[in-house]
Amino acid sequence: MKLLAALIFFTRLPFWRICQVPGDYFKRIVPYWPLAGWLTGGIMAGVLWLAAQFLPLPLAWTLAVISRLFVTGCLHEDGLADCFDAFGGGTTRERTLAIMKDSHIGSYGVIGLIGYFALLWMLIPLLPLHLACIVVFCGDCWSKFCASHLINVLPYARKEEESKAKVVYERMTAKELIIDLGCGILPAALFLPLPLWIACLMPILTFFGLYRLIKRRIQGYTGDCCGATFLLCELSFYLAAVIIYLNYMQ
Repeated sequence: MKLLAALIFFTRLPFWRICQVPGDYFKRIVPYWPLAGWLTGGIMAGVLWLAAQFLPLPLAWTLAVISRLFVTGCLHEDGLADCFDAFGGGTTRERTLAIMKDSHIGSYGVIGLIGYFALLWMLIPLLPLHLACIVVFCGDCWSKFCASHLINVLPYARKEEESKAKVVYERMTAKELIIDLGCGILPAALFLPLPLWIACLMPILTFFGLYRLIKRRIQGYTGDCCGATFLLCELSFYLAAVIIYLNYMQ
């Protein structure tokens, strides 16, 4: 039931038609976020491979990115834009949280998204197709594992009734930590070439950098922070994978 709740929350696919999930299950969906990445990352890698059979790799990658945007409903990208706006324009904790909750996008959000998508679009086409598909799939799952730990190291920054999603995640139990780790690392263990394993360190370093920023600025996490952390961890994984491939695997 928790897995179903995670798929309903993290995607826009009609899993809600299977059955009605009680609201309390949504408080414990984060350990299954990397497992939802098997679906979103798998779709993105599949679209990339299929489209590249007929189109140049940069265009195929564009279609792959768009496919995940449709599947997730731009859930994480919305959080990234909100965080750029909030941390760029907020000068106090209260103002930062207020900007983050505002549904309108500001100049920091626009510039941040342009920079993010520009880097995202440029990186993956630098890899050969088979390796690009592996990196995309593994990066989605591993980066969601890294970002998921925001809820374990920080309290929720607002009151529960002020949550945009009306859900406050609960910290993971030992069993859930194992599920989270297994779902995040298994794709890399199965498919990622050994030289690229060092790229898995970049999302960890990115996570700690963002954790320190979030703790200093708002003393807690929000759902937007989780989504933004995932996307930036994923981008750092792509960057590290491309650097390793271009310098040590050709």
